Amino acid sequence: MPDGWEWDSSLFRGSAAYYERGRLPYAPGFAETVADALGLDGRGRLLDVGCGPGTVLLALAPRFAEAVGVDPDEDMLAEAERRAGRHGVAARWVAARAEDLPAGLGEFRAVVFAQSFHWTDRDRVAATVLRMLEPGGFLVHVSDHENPPPDPRPLPSPAPPYDRIAALVRRYLGPVRRAGRGVLVNGTPDREDLVMARAGFVDFRRHVVPAGGVAERTADDIVAWAFSRSDSAPHLFGDRLGHFERDLRALLRQEASDGRFAERLPATEIMTWRTPR
Repeated sequence: MPDGWEWDSSLFRGSAAYYERGRLPYAPGFAETVADALGLDGRGRLLDVGCGPGTVLLALAPRFAEAVGVDPDEDMLAEAERRAGRHGVAARWVAARAEDLPAGLGEFRAVVFAQSFHWTDRDRVAATVLRMLEPGGFLVHVSDHENPPPDPRPLPSPAPPYDRIAALVRRYLGPVRRAGRGVLVNGTPDREDLVMARAGFVDFRRHVVPAGGVAERTADDIVAWAFSRSDSAPHLFGDRLGHFERDLRALLRQEASDGRFAERLPATEIMTWRTPR
């Protein structure tokens, strides 16, 4: 887990309602890339760990016989179930942490972590997932591709002022990044490749799916983005939540008086590992 931090149930409290609007989508075609990389054929079972509001599960579920989403946040699961109904996707939703696995859920062809693995006891969870996968099954890690090369082409509107938003959050919540009731002194860990190798996974592959295009964003979208994050989840502000939102909206008006922003859609990074056959 992140150094000096312990998980608690308030990590994303109040964020579920803001996720769909606030977060940028994964690259178009990411689900097809996963399907090709894993050789999916409509059979087998999918487990999405830390599924949040179901973003990745809903895209991948039609490529499996059964899909299960696991998340410790009841509001996230309720949002996922609502979205699944809207899209006509059948899935099972289970309130549990990754550390609760295998939780009697059975065997899977693929287990996915979409920007959630860093919140877990990674060595313990990876070892458990290895035992939950069928022979030749896959662990899949999905995330935004970080640090892309700069694109010199101009945007049609100002970019969201993320640095200024981060400074405003620090002014309200303190200089160290918040996460639930605790803080992240050193951020969250990476080097998933080392964790998976220790657990016994093999055949590491990495795919970057380009997104292209520009997302037009409103001030409401950027406010939703802020409240969808663990380090600025609504509950962290307590009785100052209204004051923070007022100051955030004032900051956004300073950057774009018409409340319109634009940003380039990020590429999606997909990493896969296989169980030994």
